[in-house]
Amino acid sequence: MTTTDKLSLFFSNEFPFNKEGLEEFVNTFVIKSYKKGEIILQNDTIENELRFLDQGIIREYYASNEKEKNINFYTNPTFITDFSSFTHATPTKKYQECITDVDLRVLSKEKFLAFTNQYQCGKLFIETIFQRIVVNKETEEFNHFVNTAEELYLDIMKTKPDWLLQIPQYHIASYLGITPETLSRIRKKM
Repeated sequence: MTTTDKLSLFFSNEFPFNKEGLEEFVNTFVIKSYKKGEIILQNDTIENELRFLDQGIIREYYASNEKEKNINFYTNPTFITDFSSFTHATPTKKYQECITDVDLRVLSKEKFLAFTNQYQCGKLFIETIFQRIVVNKETEEFNHFVNTAEELYLDIMKTKPDWLLQIPQYHIASYLGITPETLSRIRKKM
């Protein structure tokens, strides 16, 4: 499947509410390739691109001088834009790093805004994305608060098994808030 096809399929499946201008919109994106280890989103910068992951794996994390905390991994075609920074023009608190070589489809904020002014479908897209982000974030926070690392690992096994095959275990440990050694003990129990 081509990159454009994946992006079109994503919109057709996830946002079937408005087909007006979809082909034009999809064809406006440009392909950008990144190498393993490249940082594609830097803390304290303003997100000015709409970015769609076509292939590869990206980790999203927070970092301070002392440590990093993984908060998400992107392994399937989806938008990886920090939509809060993108829509409000505020600095992001996140980093995104390529765990593998990555291909993205990218659209500048300027072109996105021009498109939404022409077709009026972008506002609904942003609203829908924000609703999903809020629900997902609420669920993640709740699960991290009430579940043990072992329960969280079981949930990953059930809902995101591709993570366990494609993402280094020390990154999974960081996501769970435990050491790689503790993760190793949990894995041995199972």
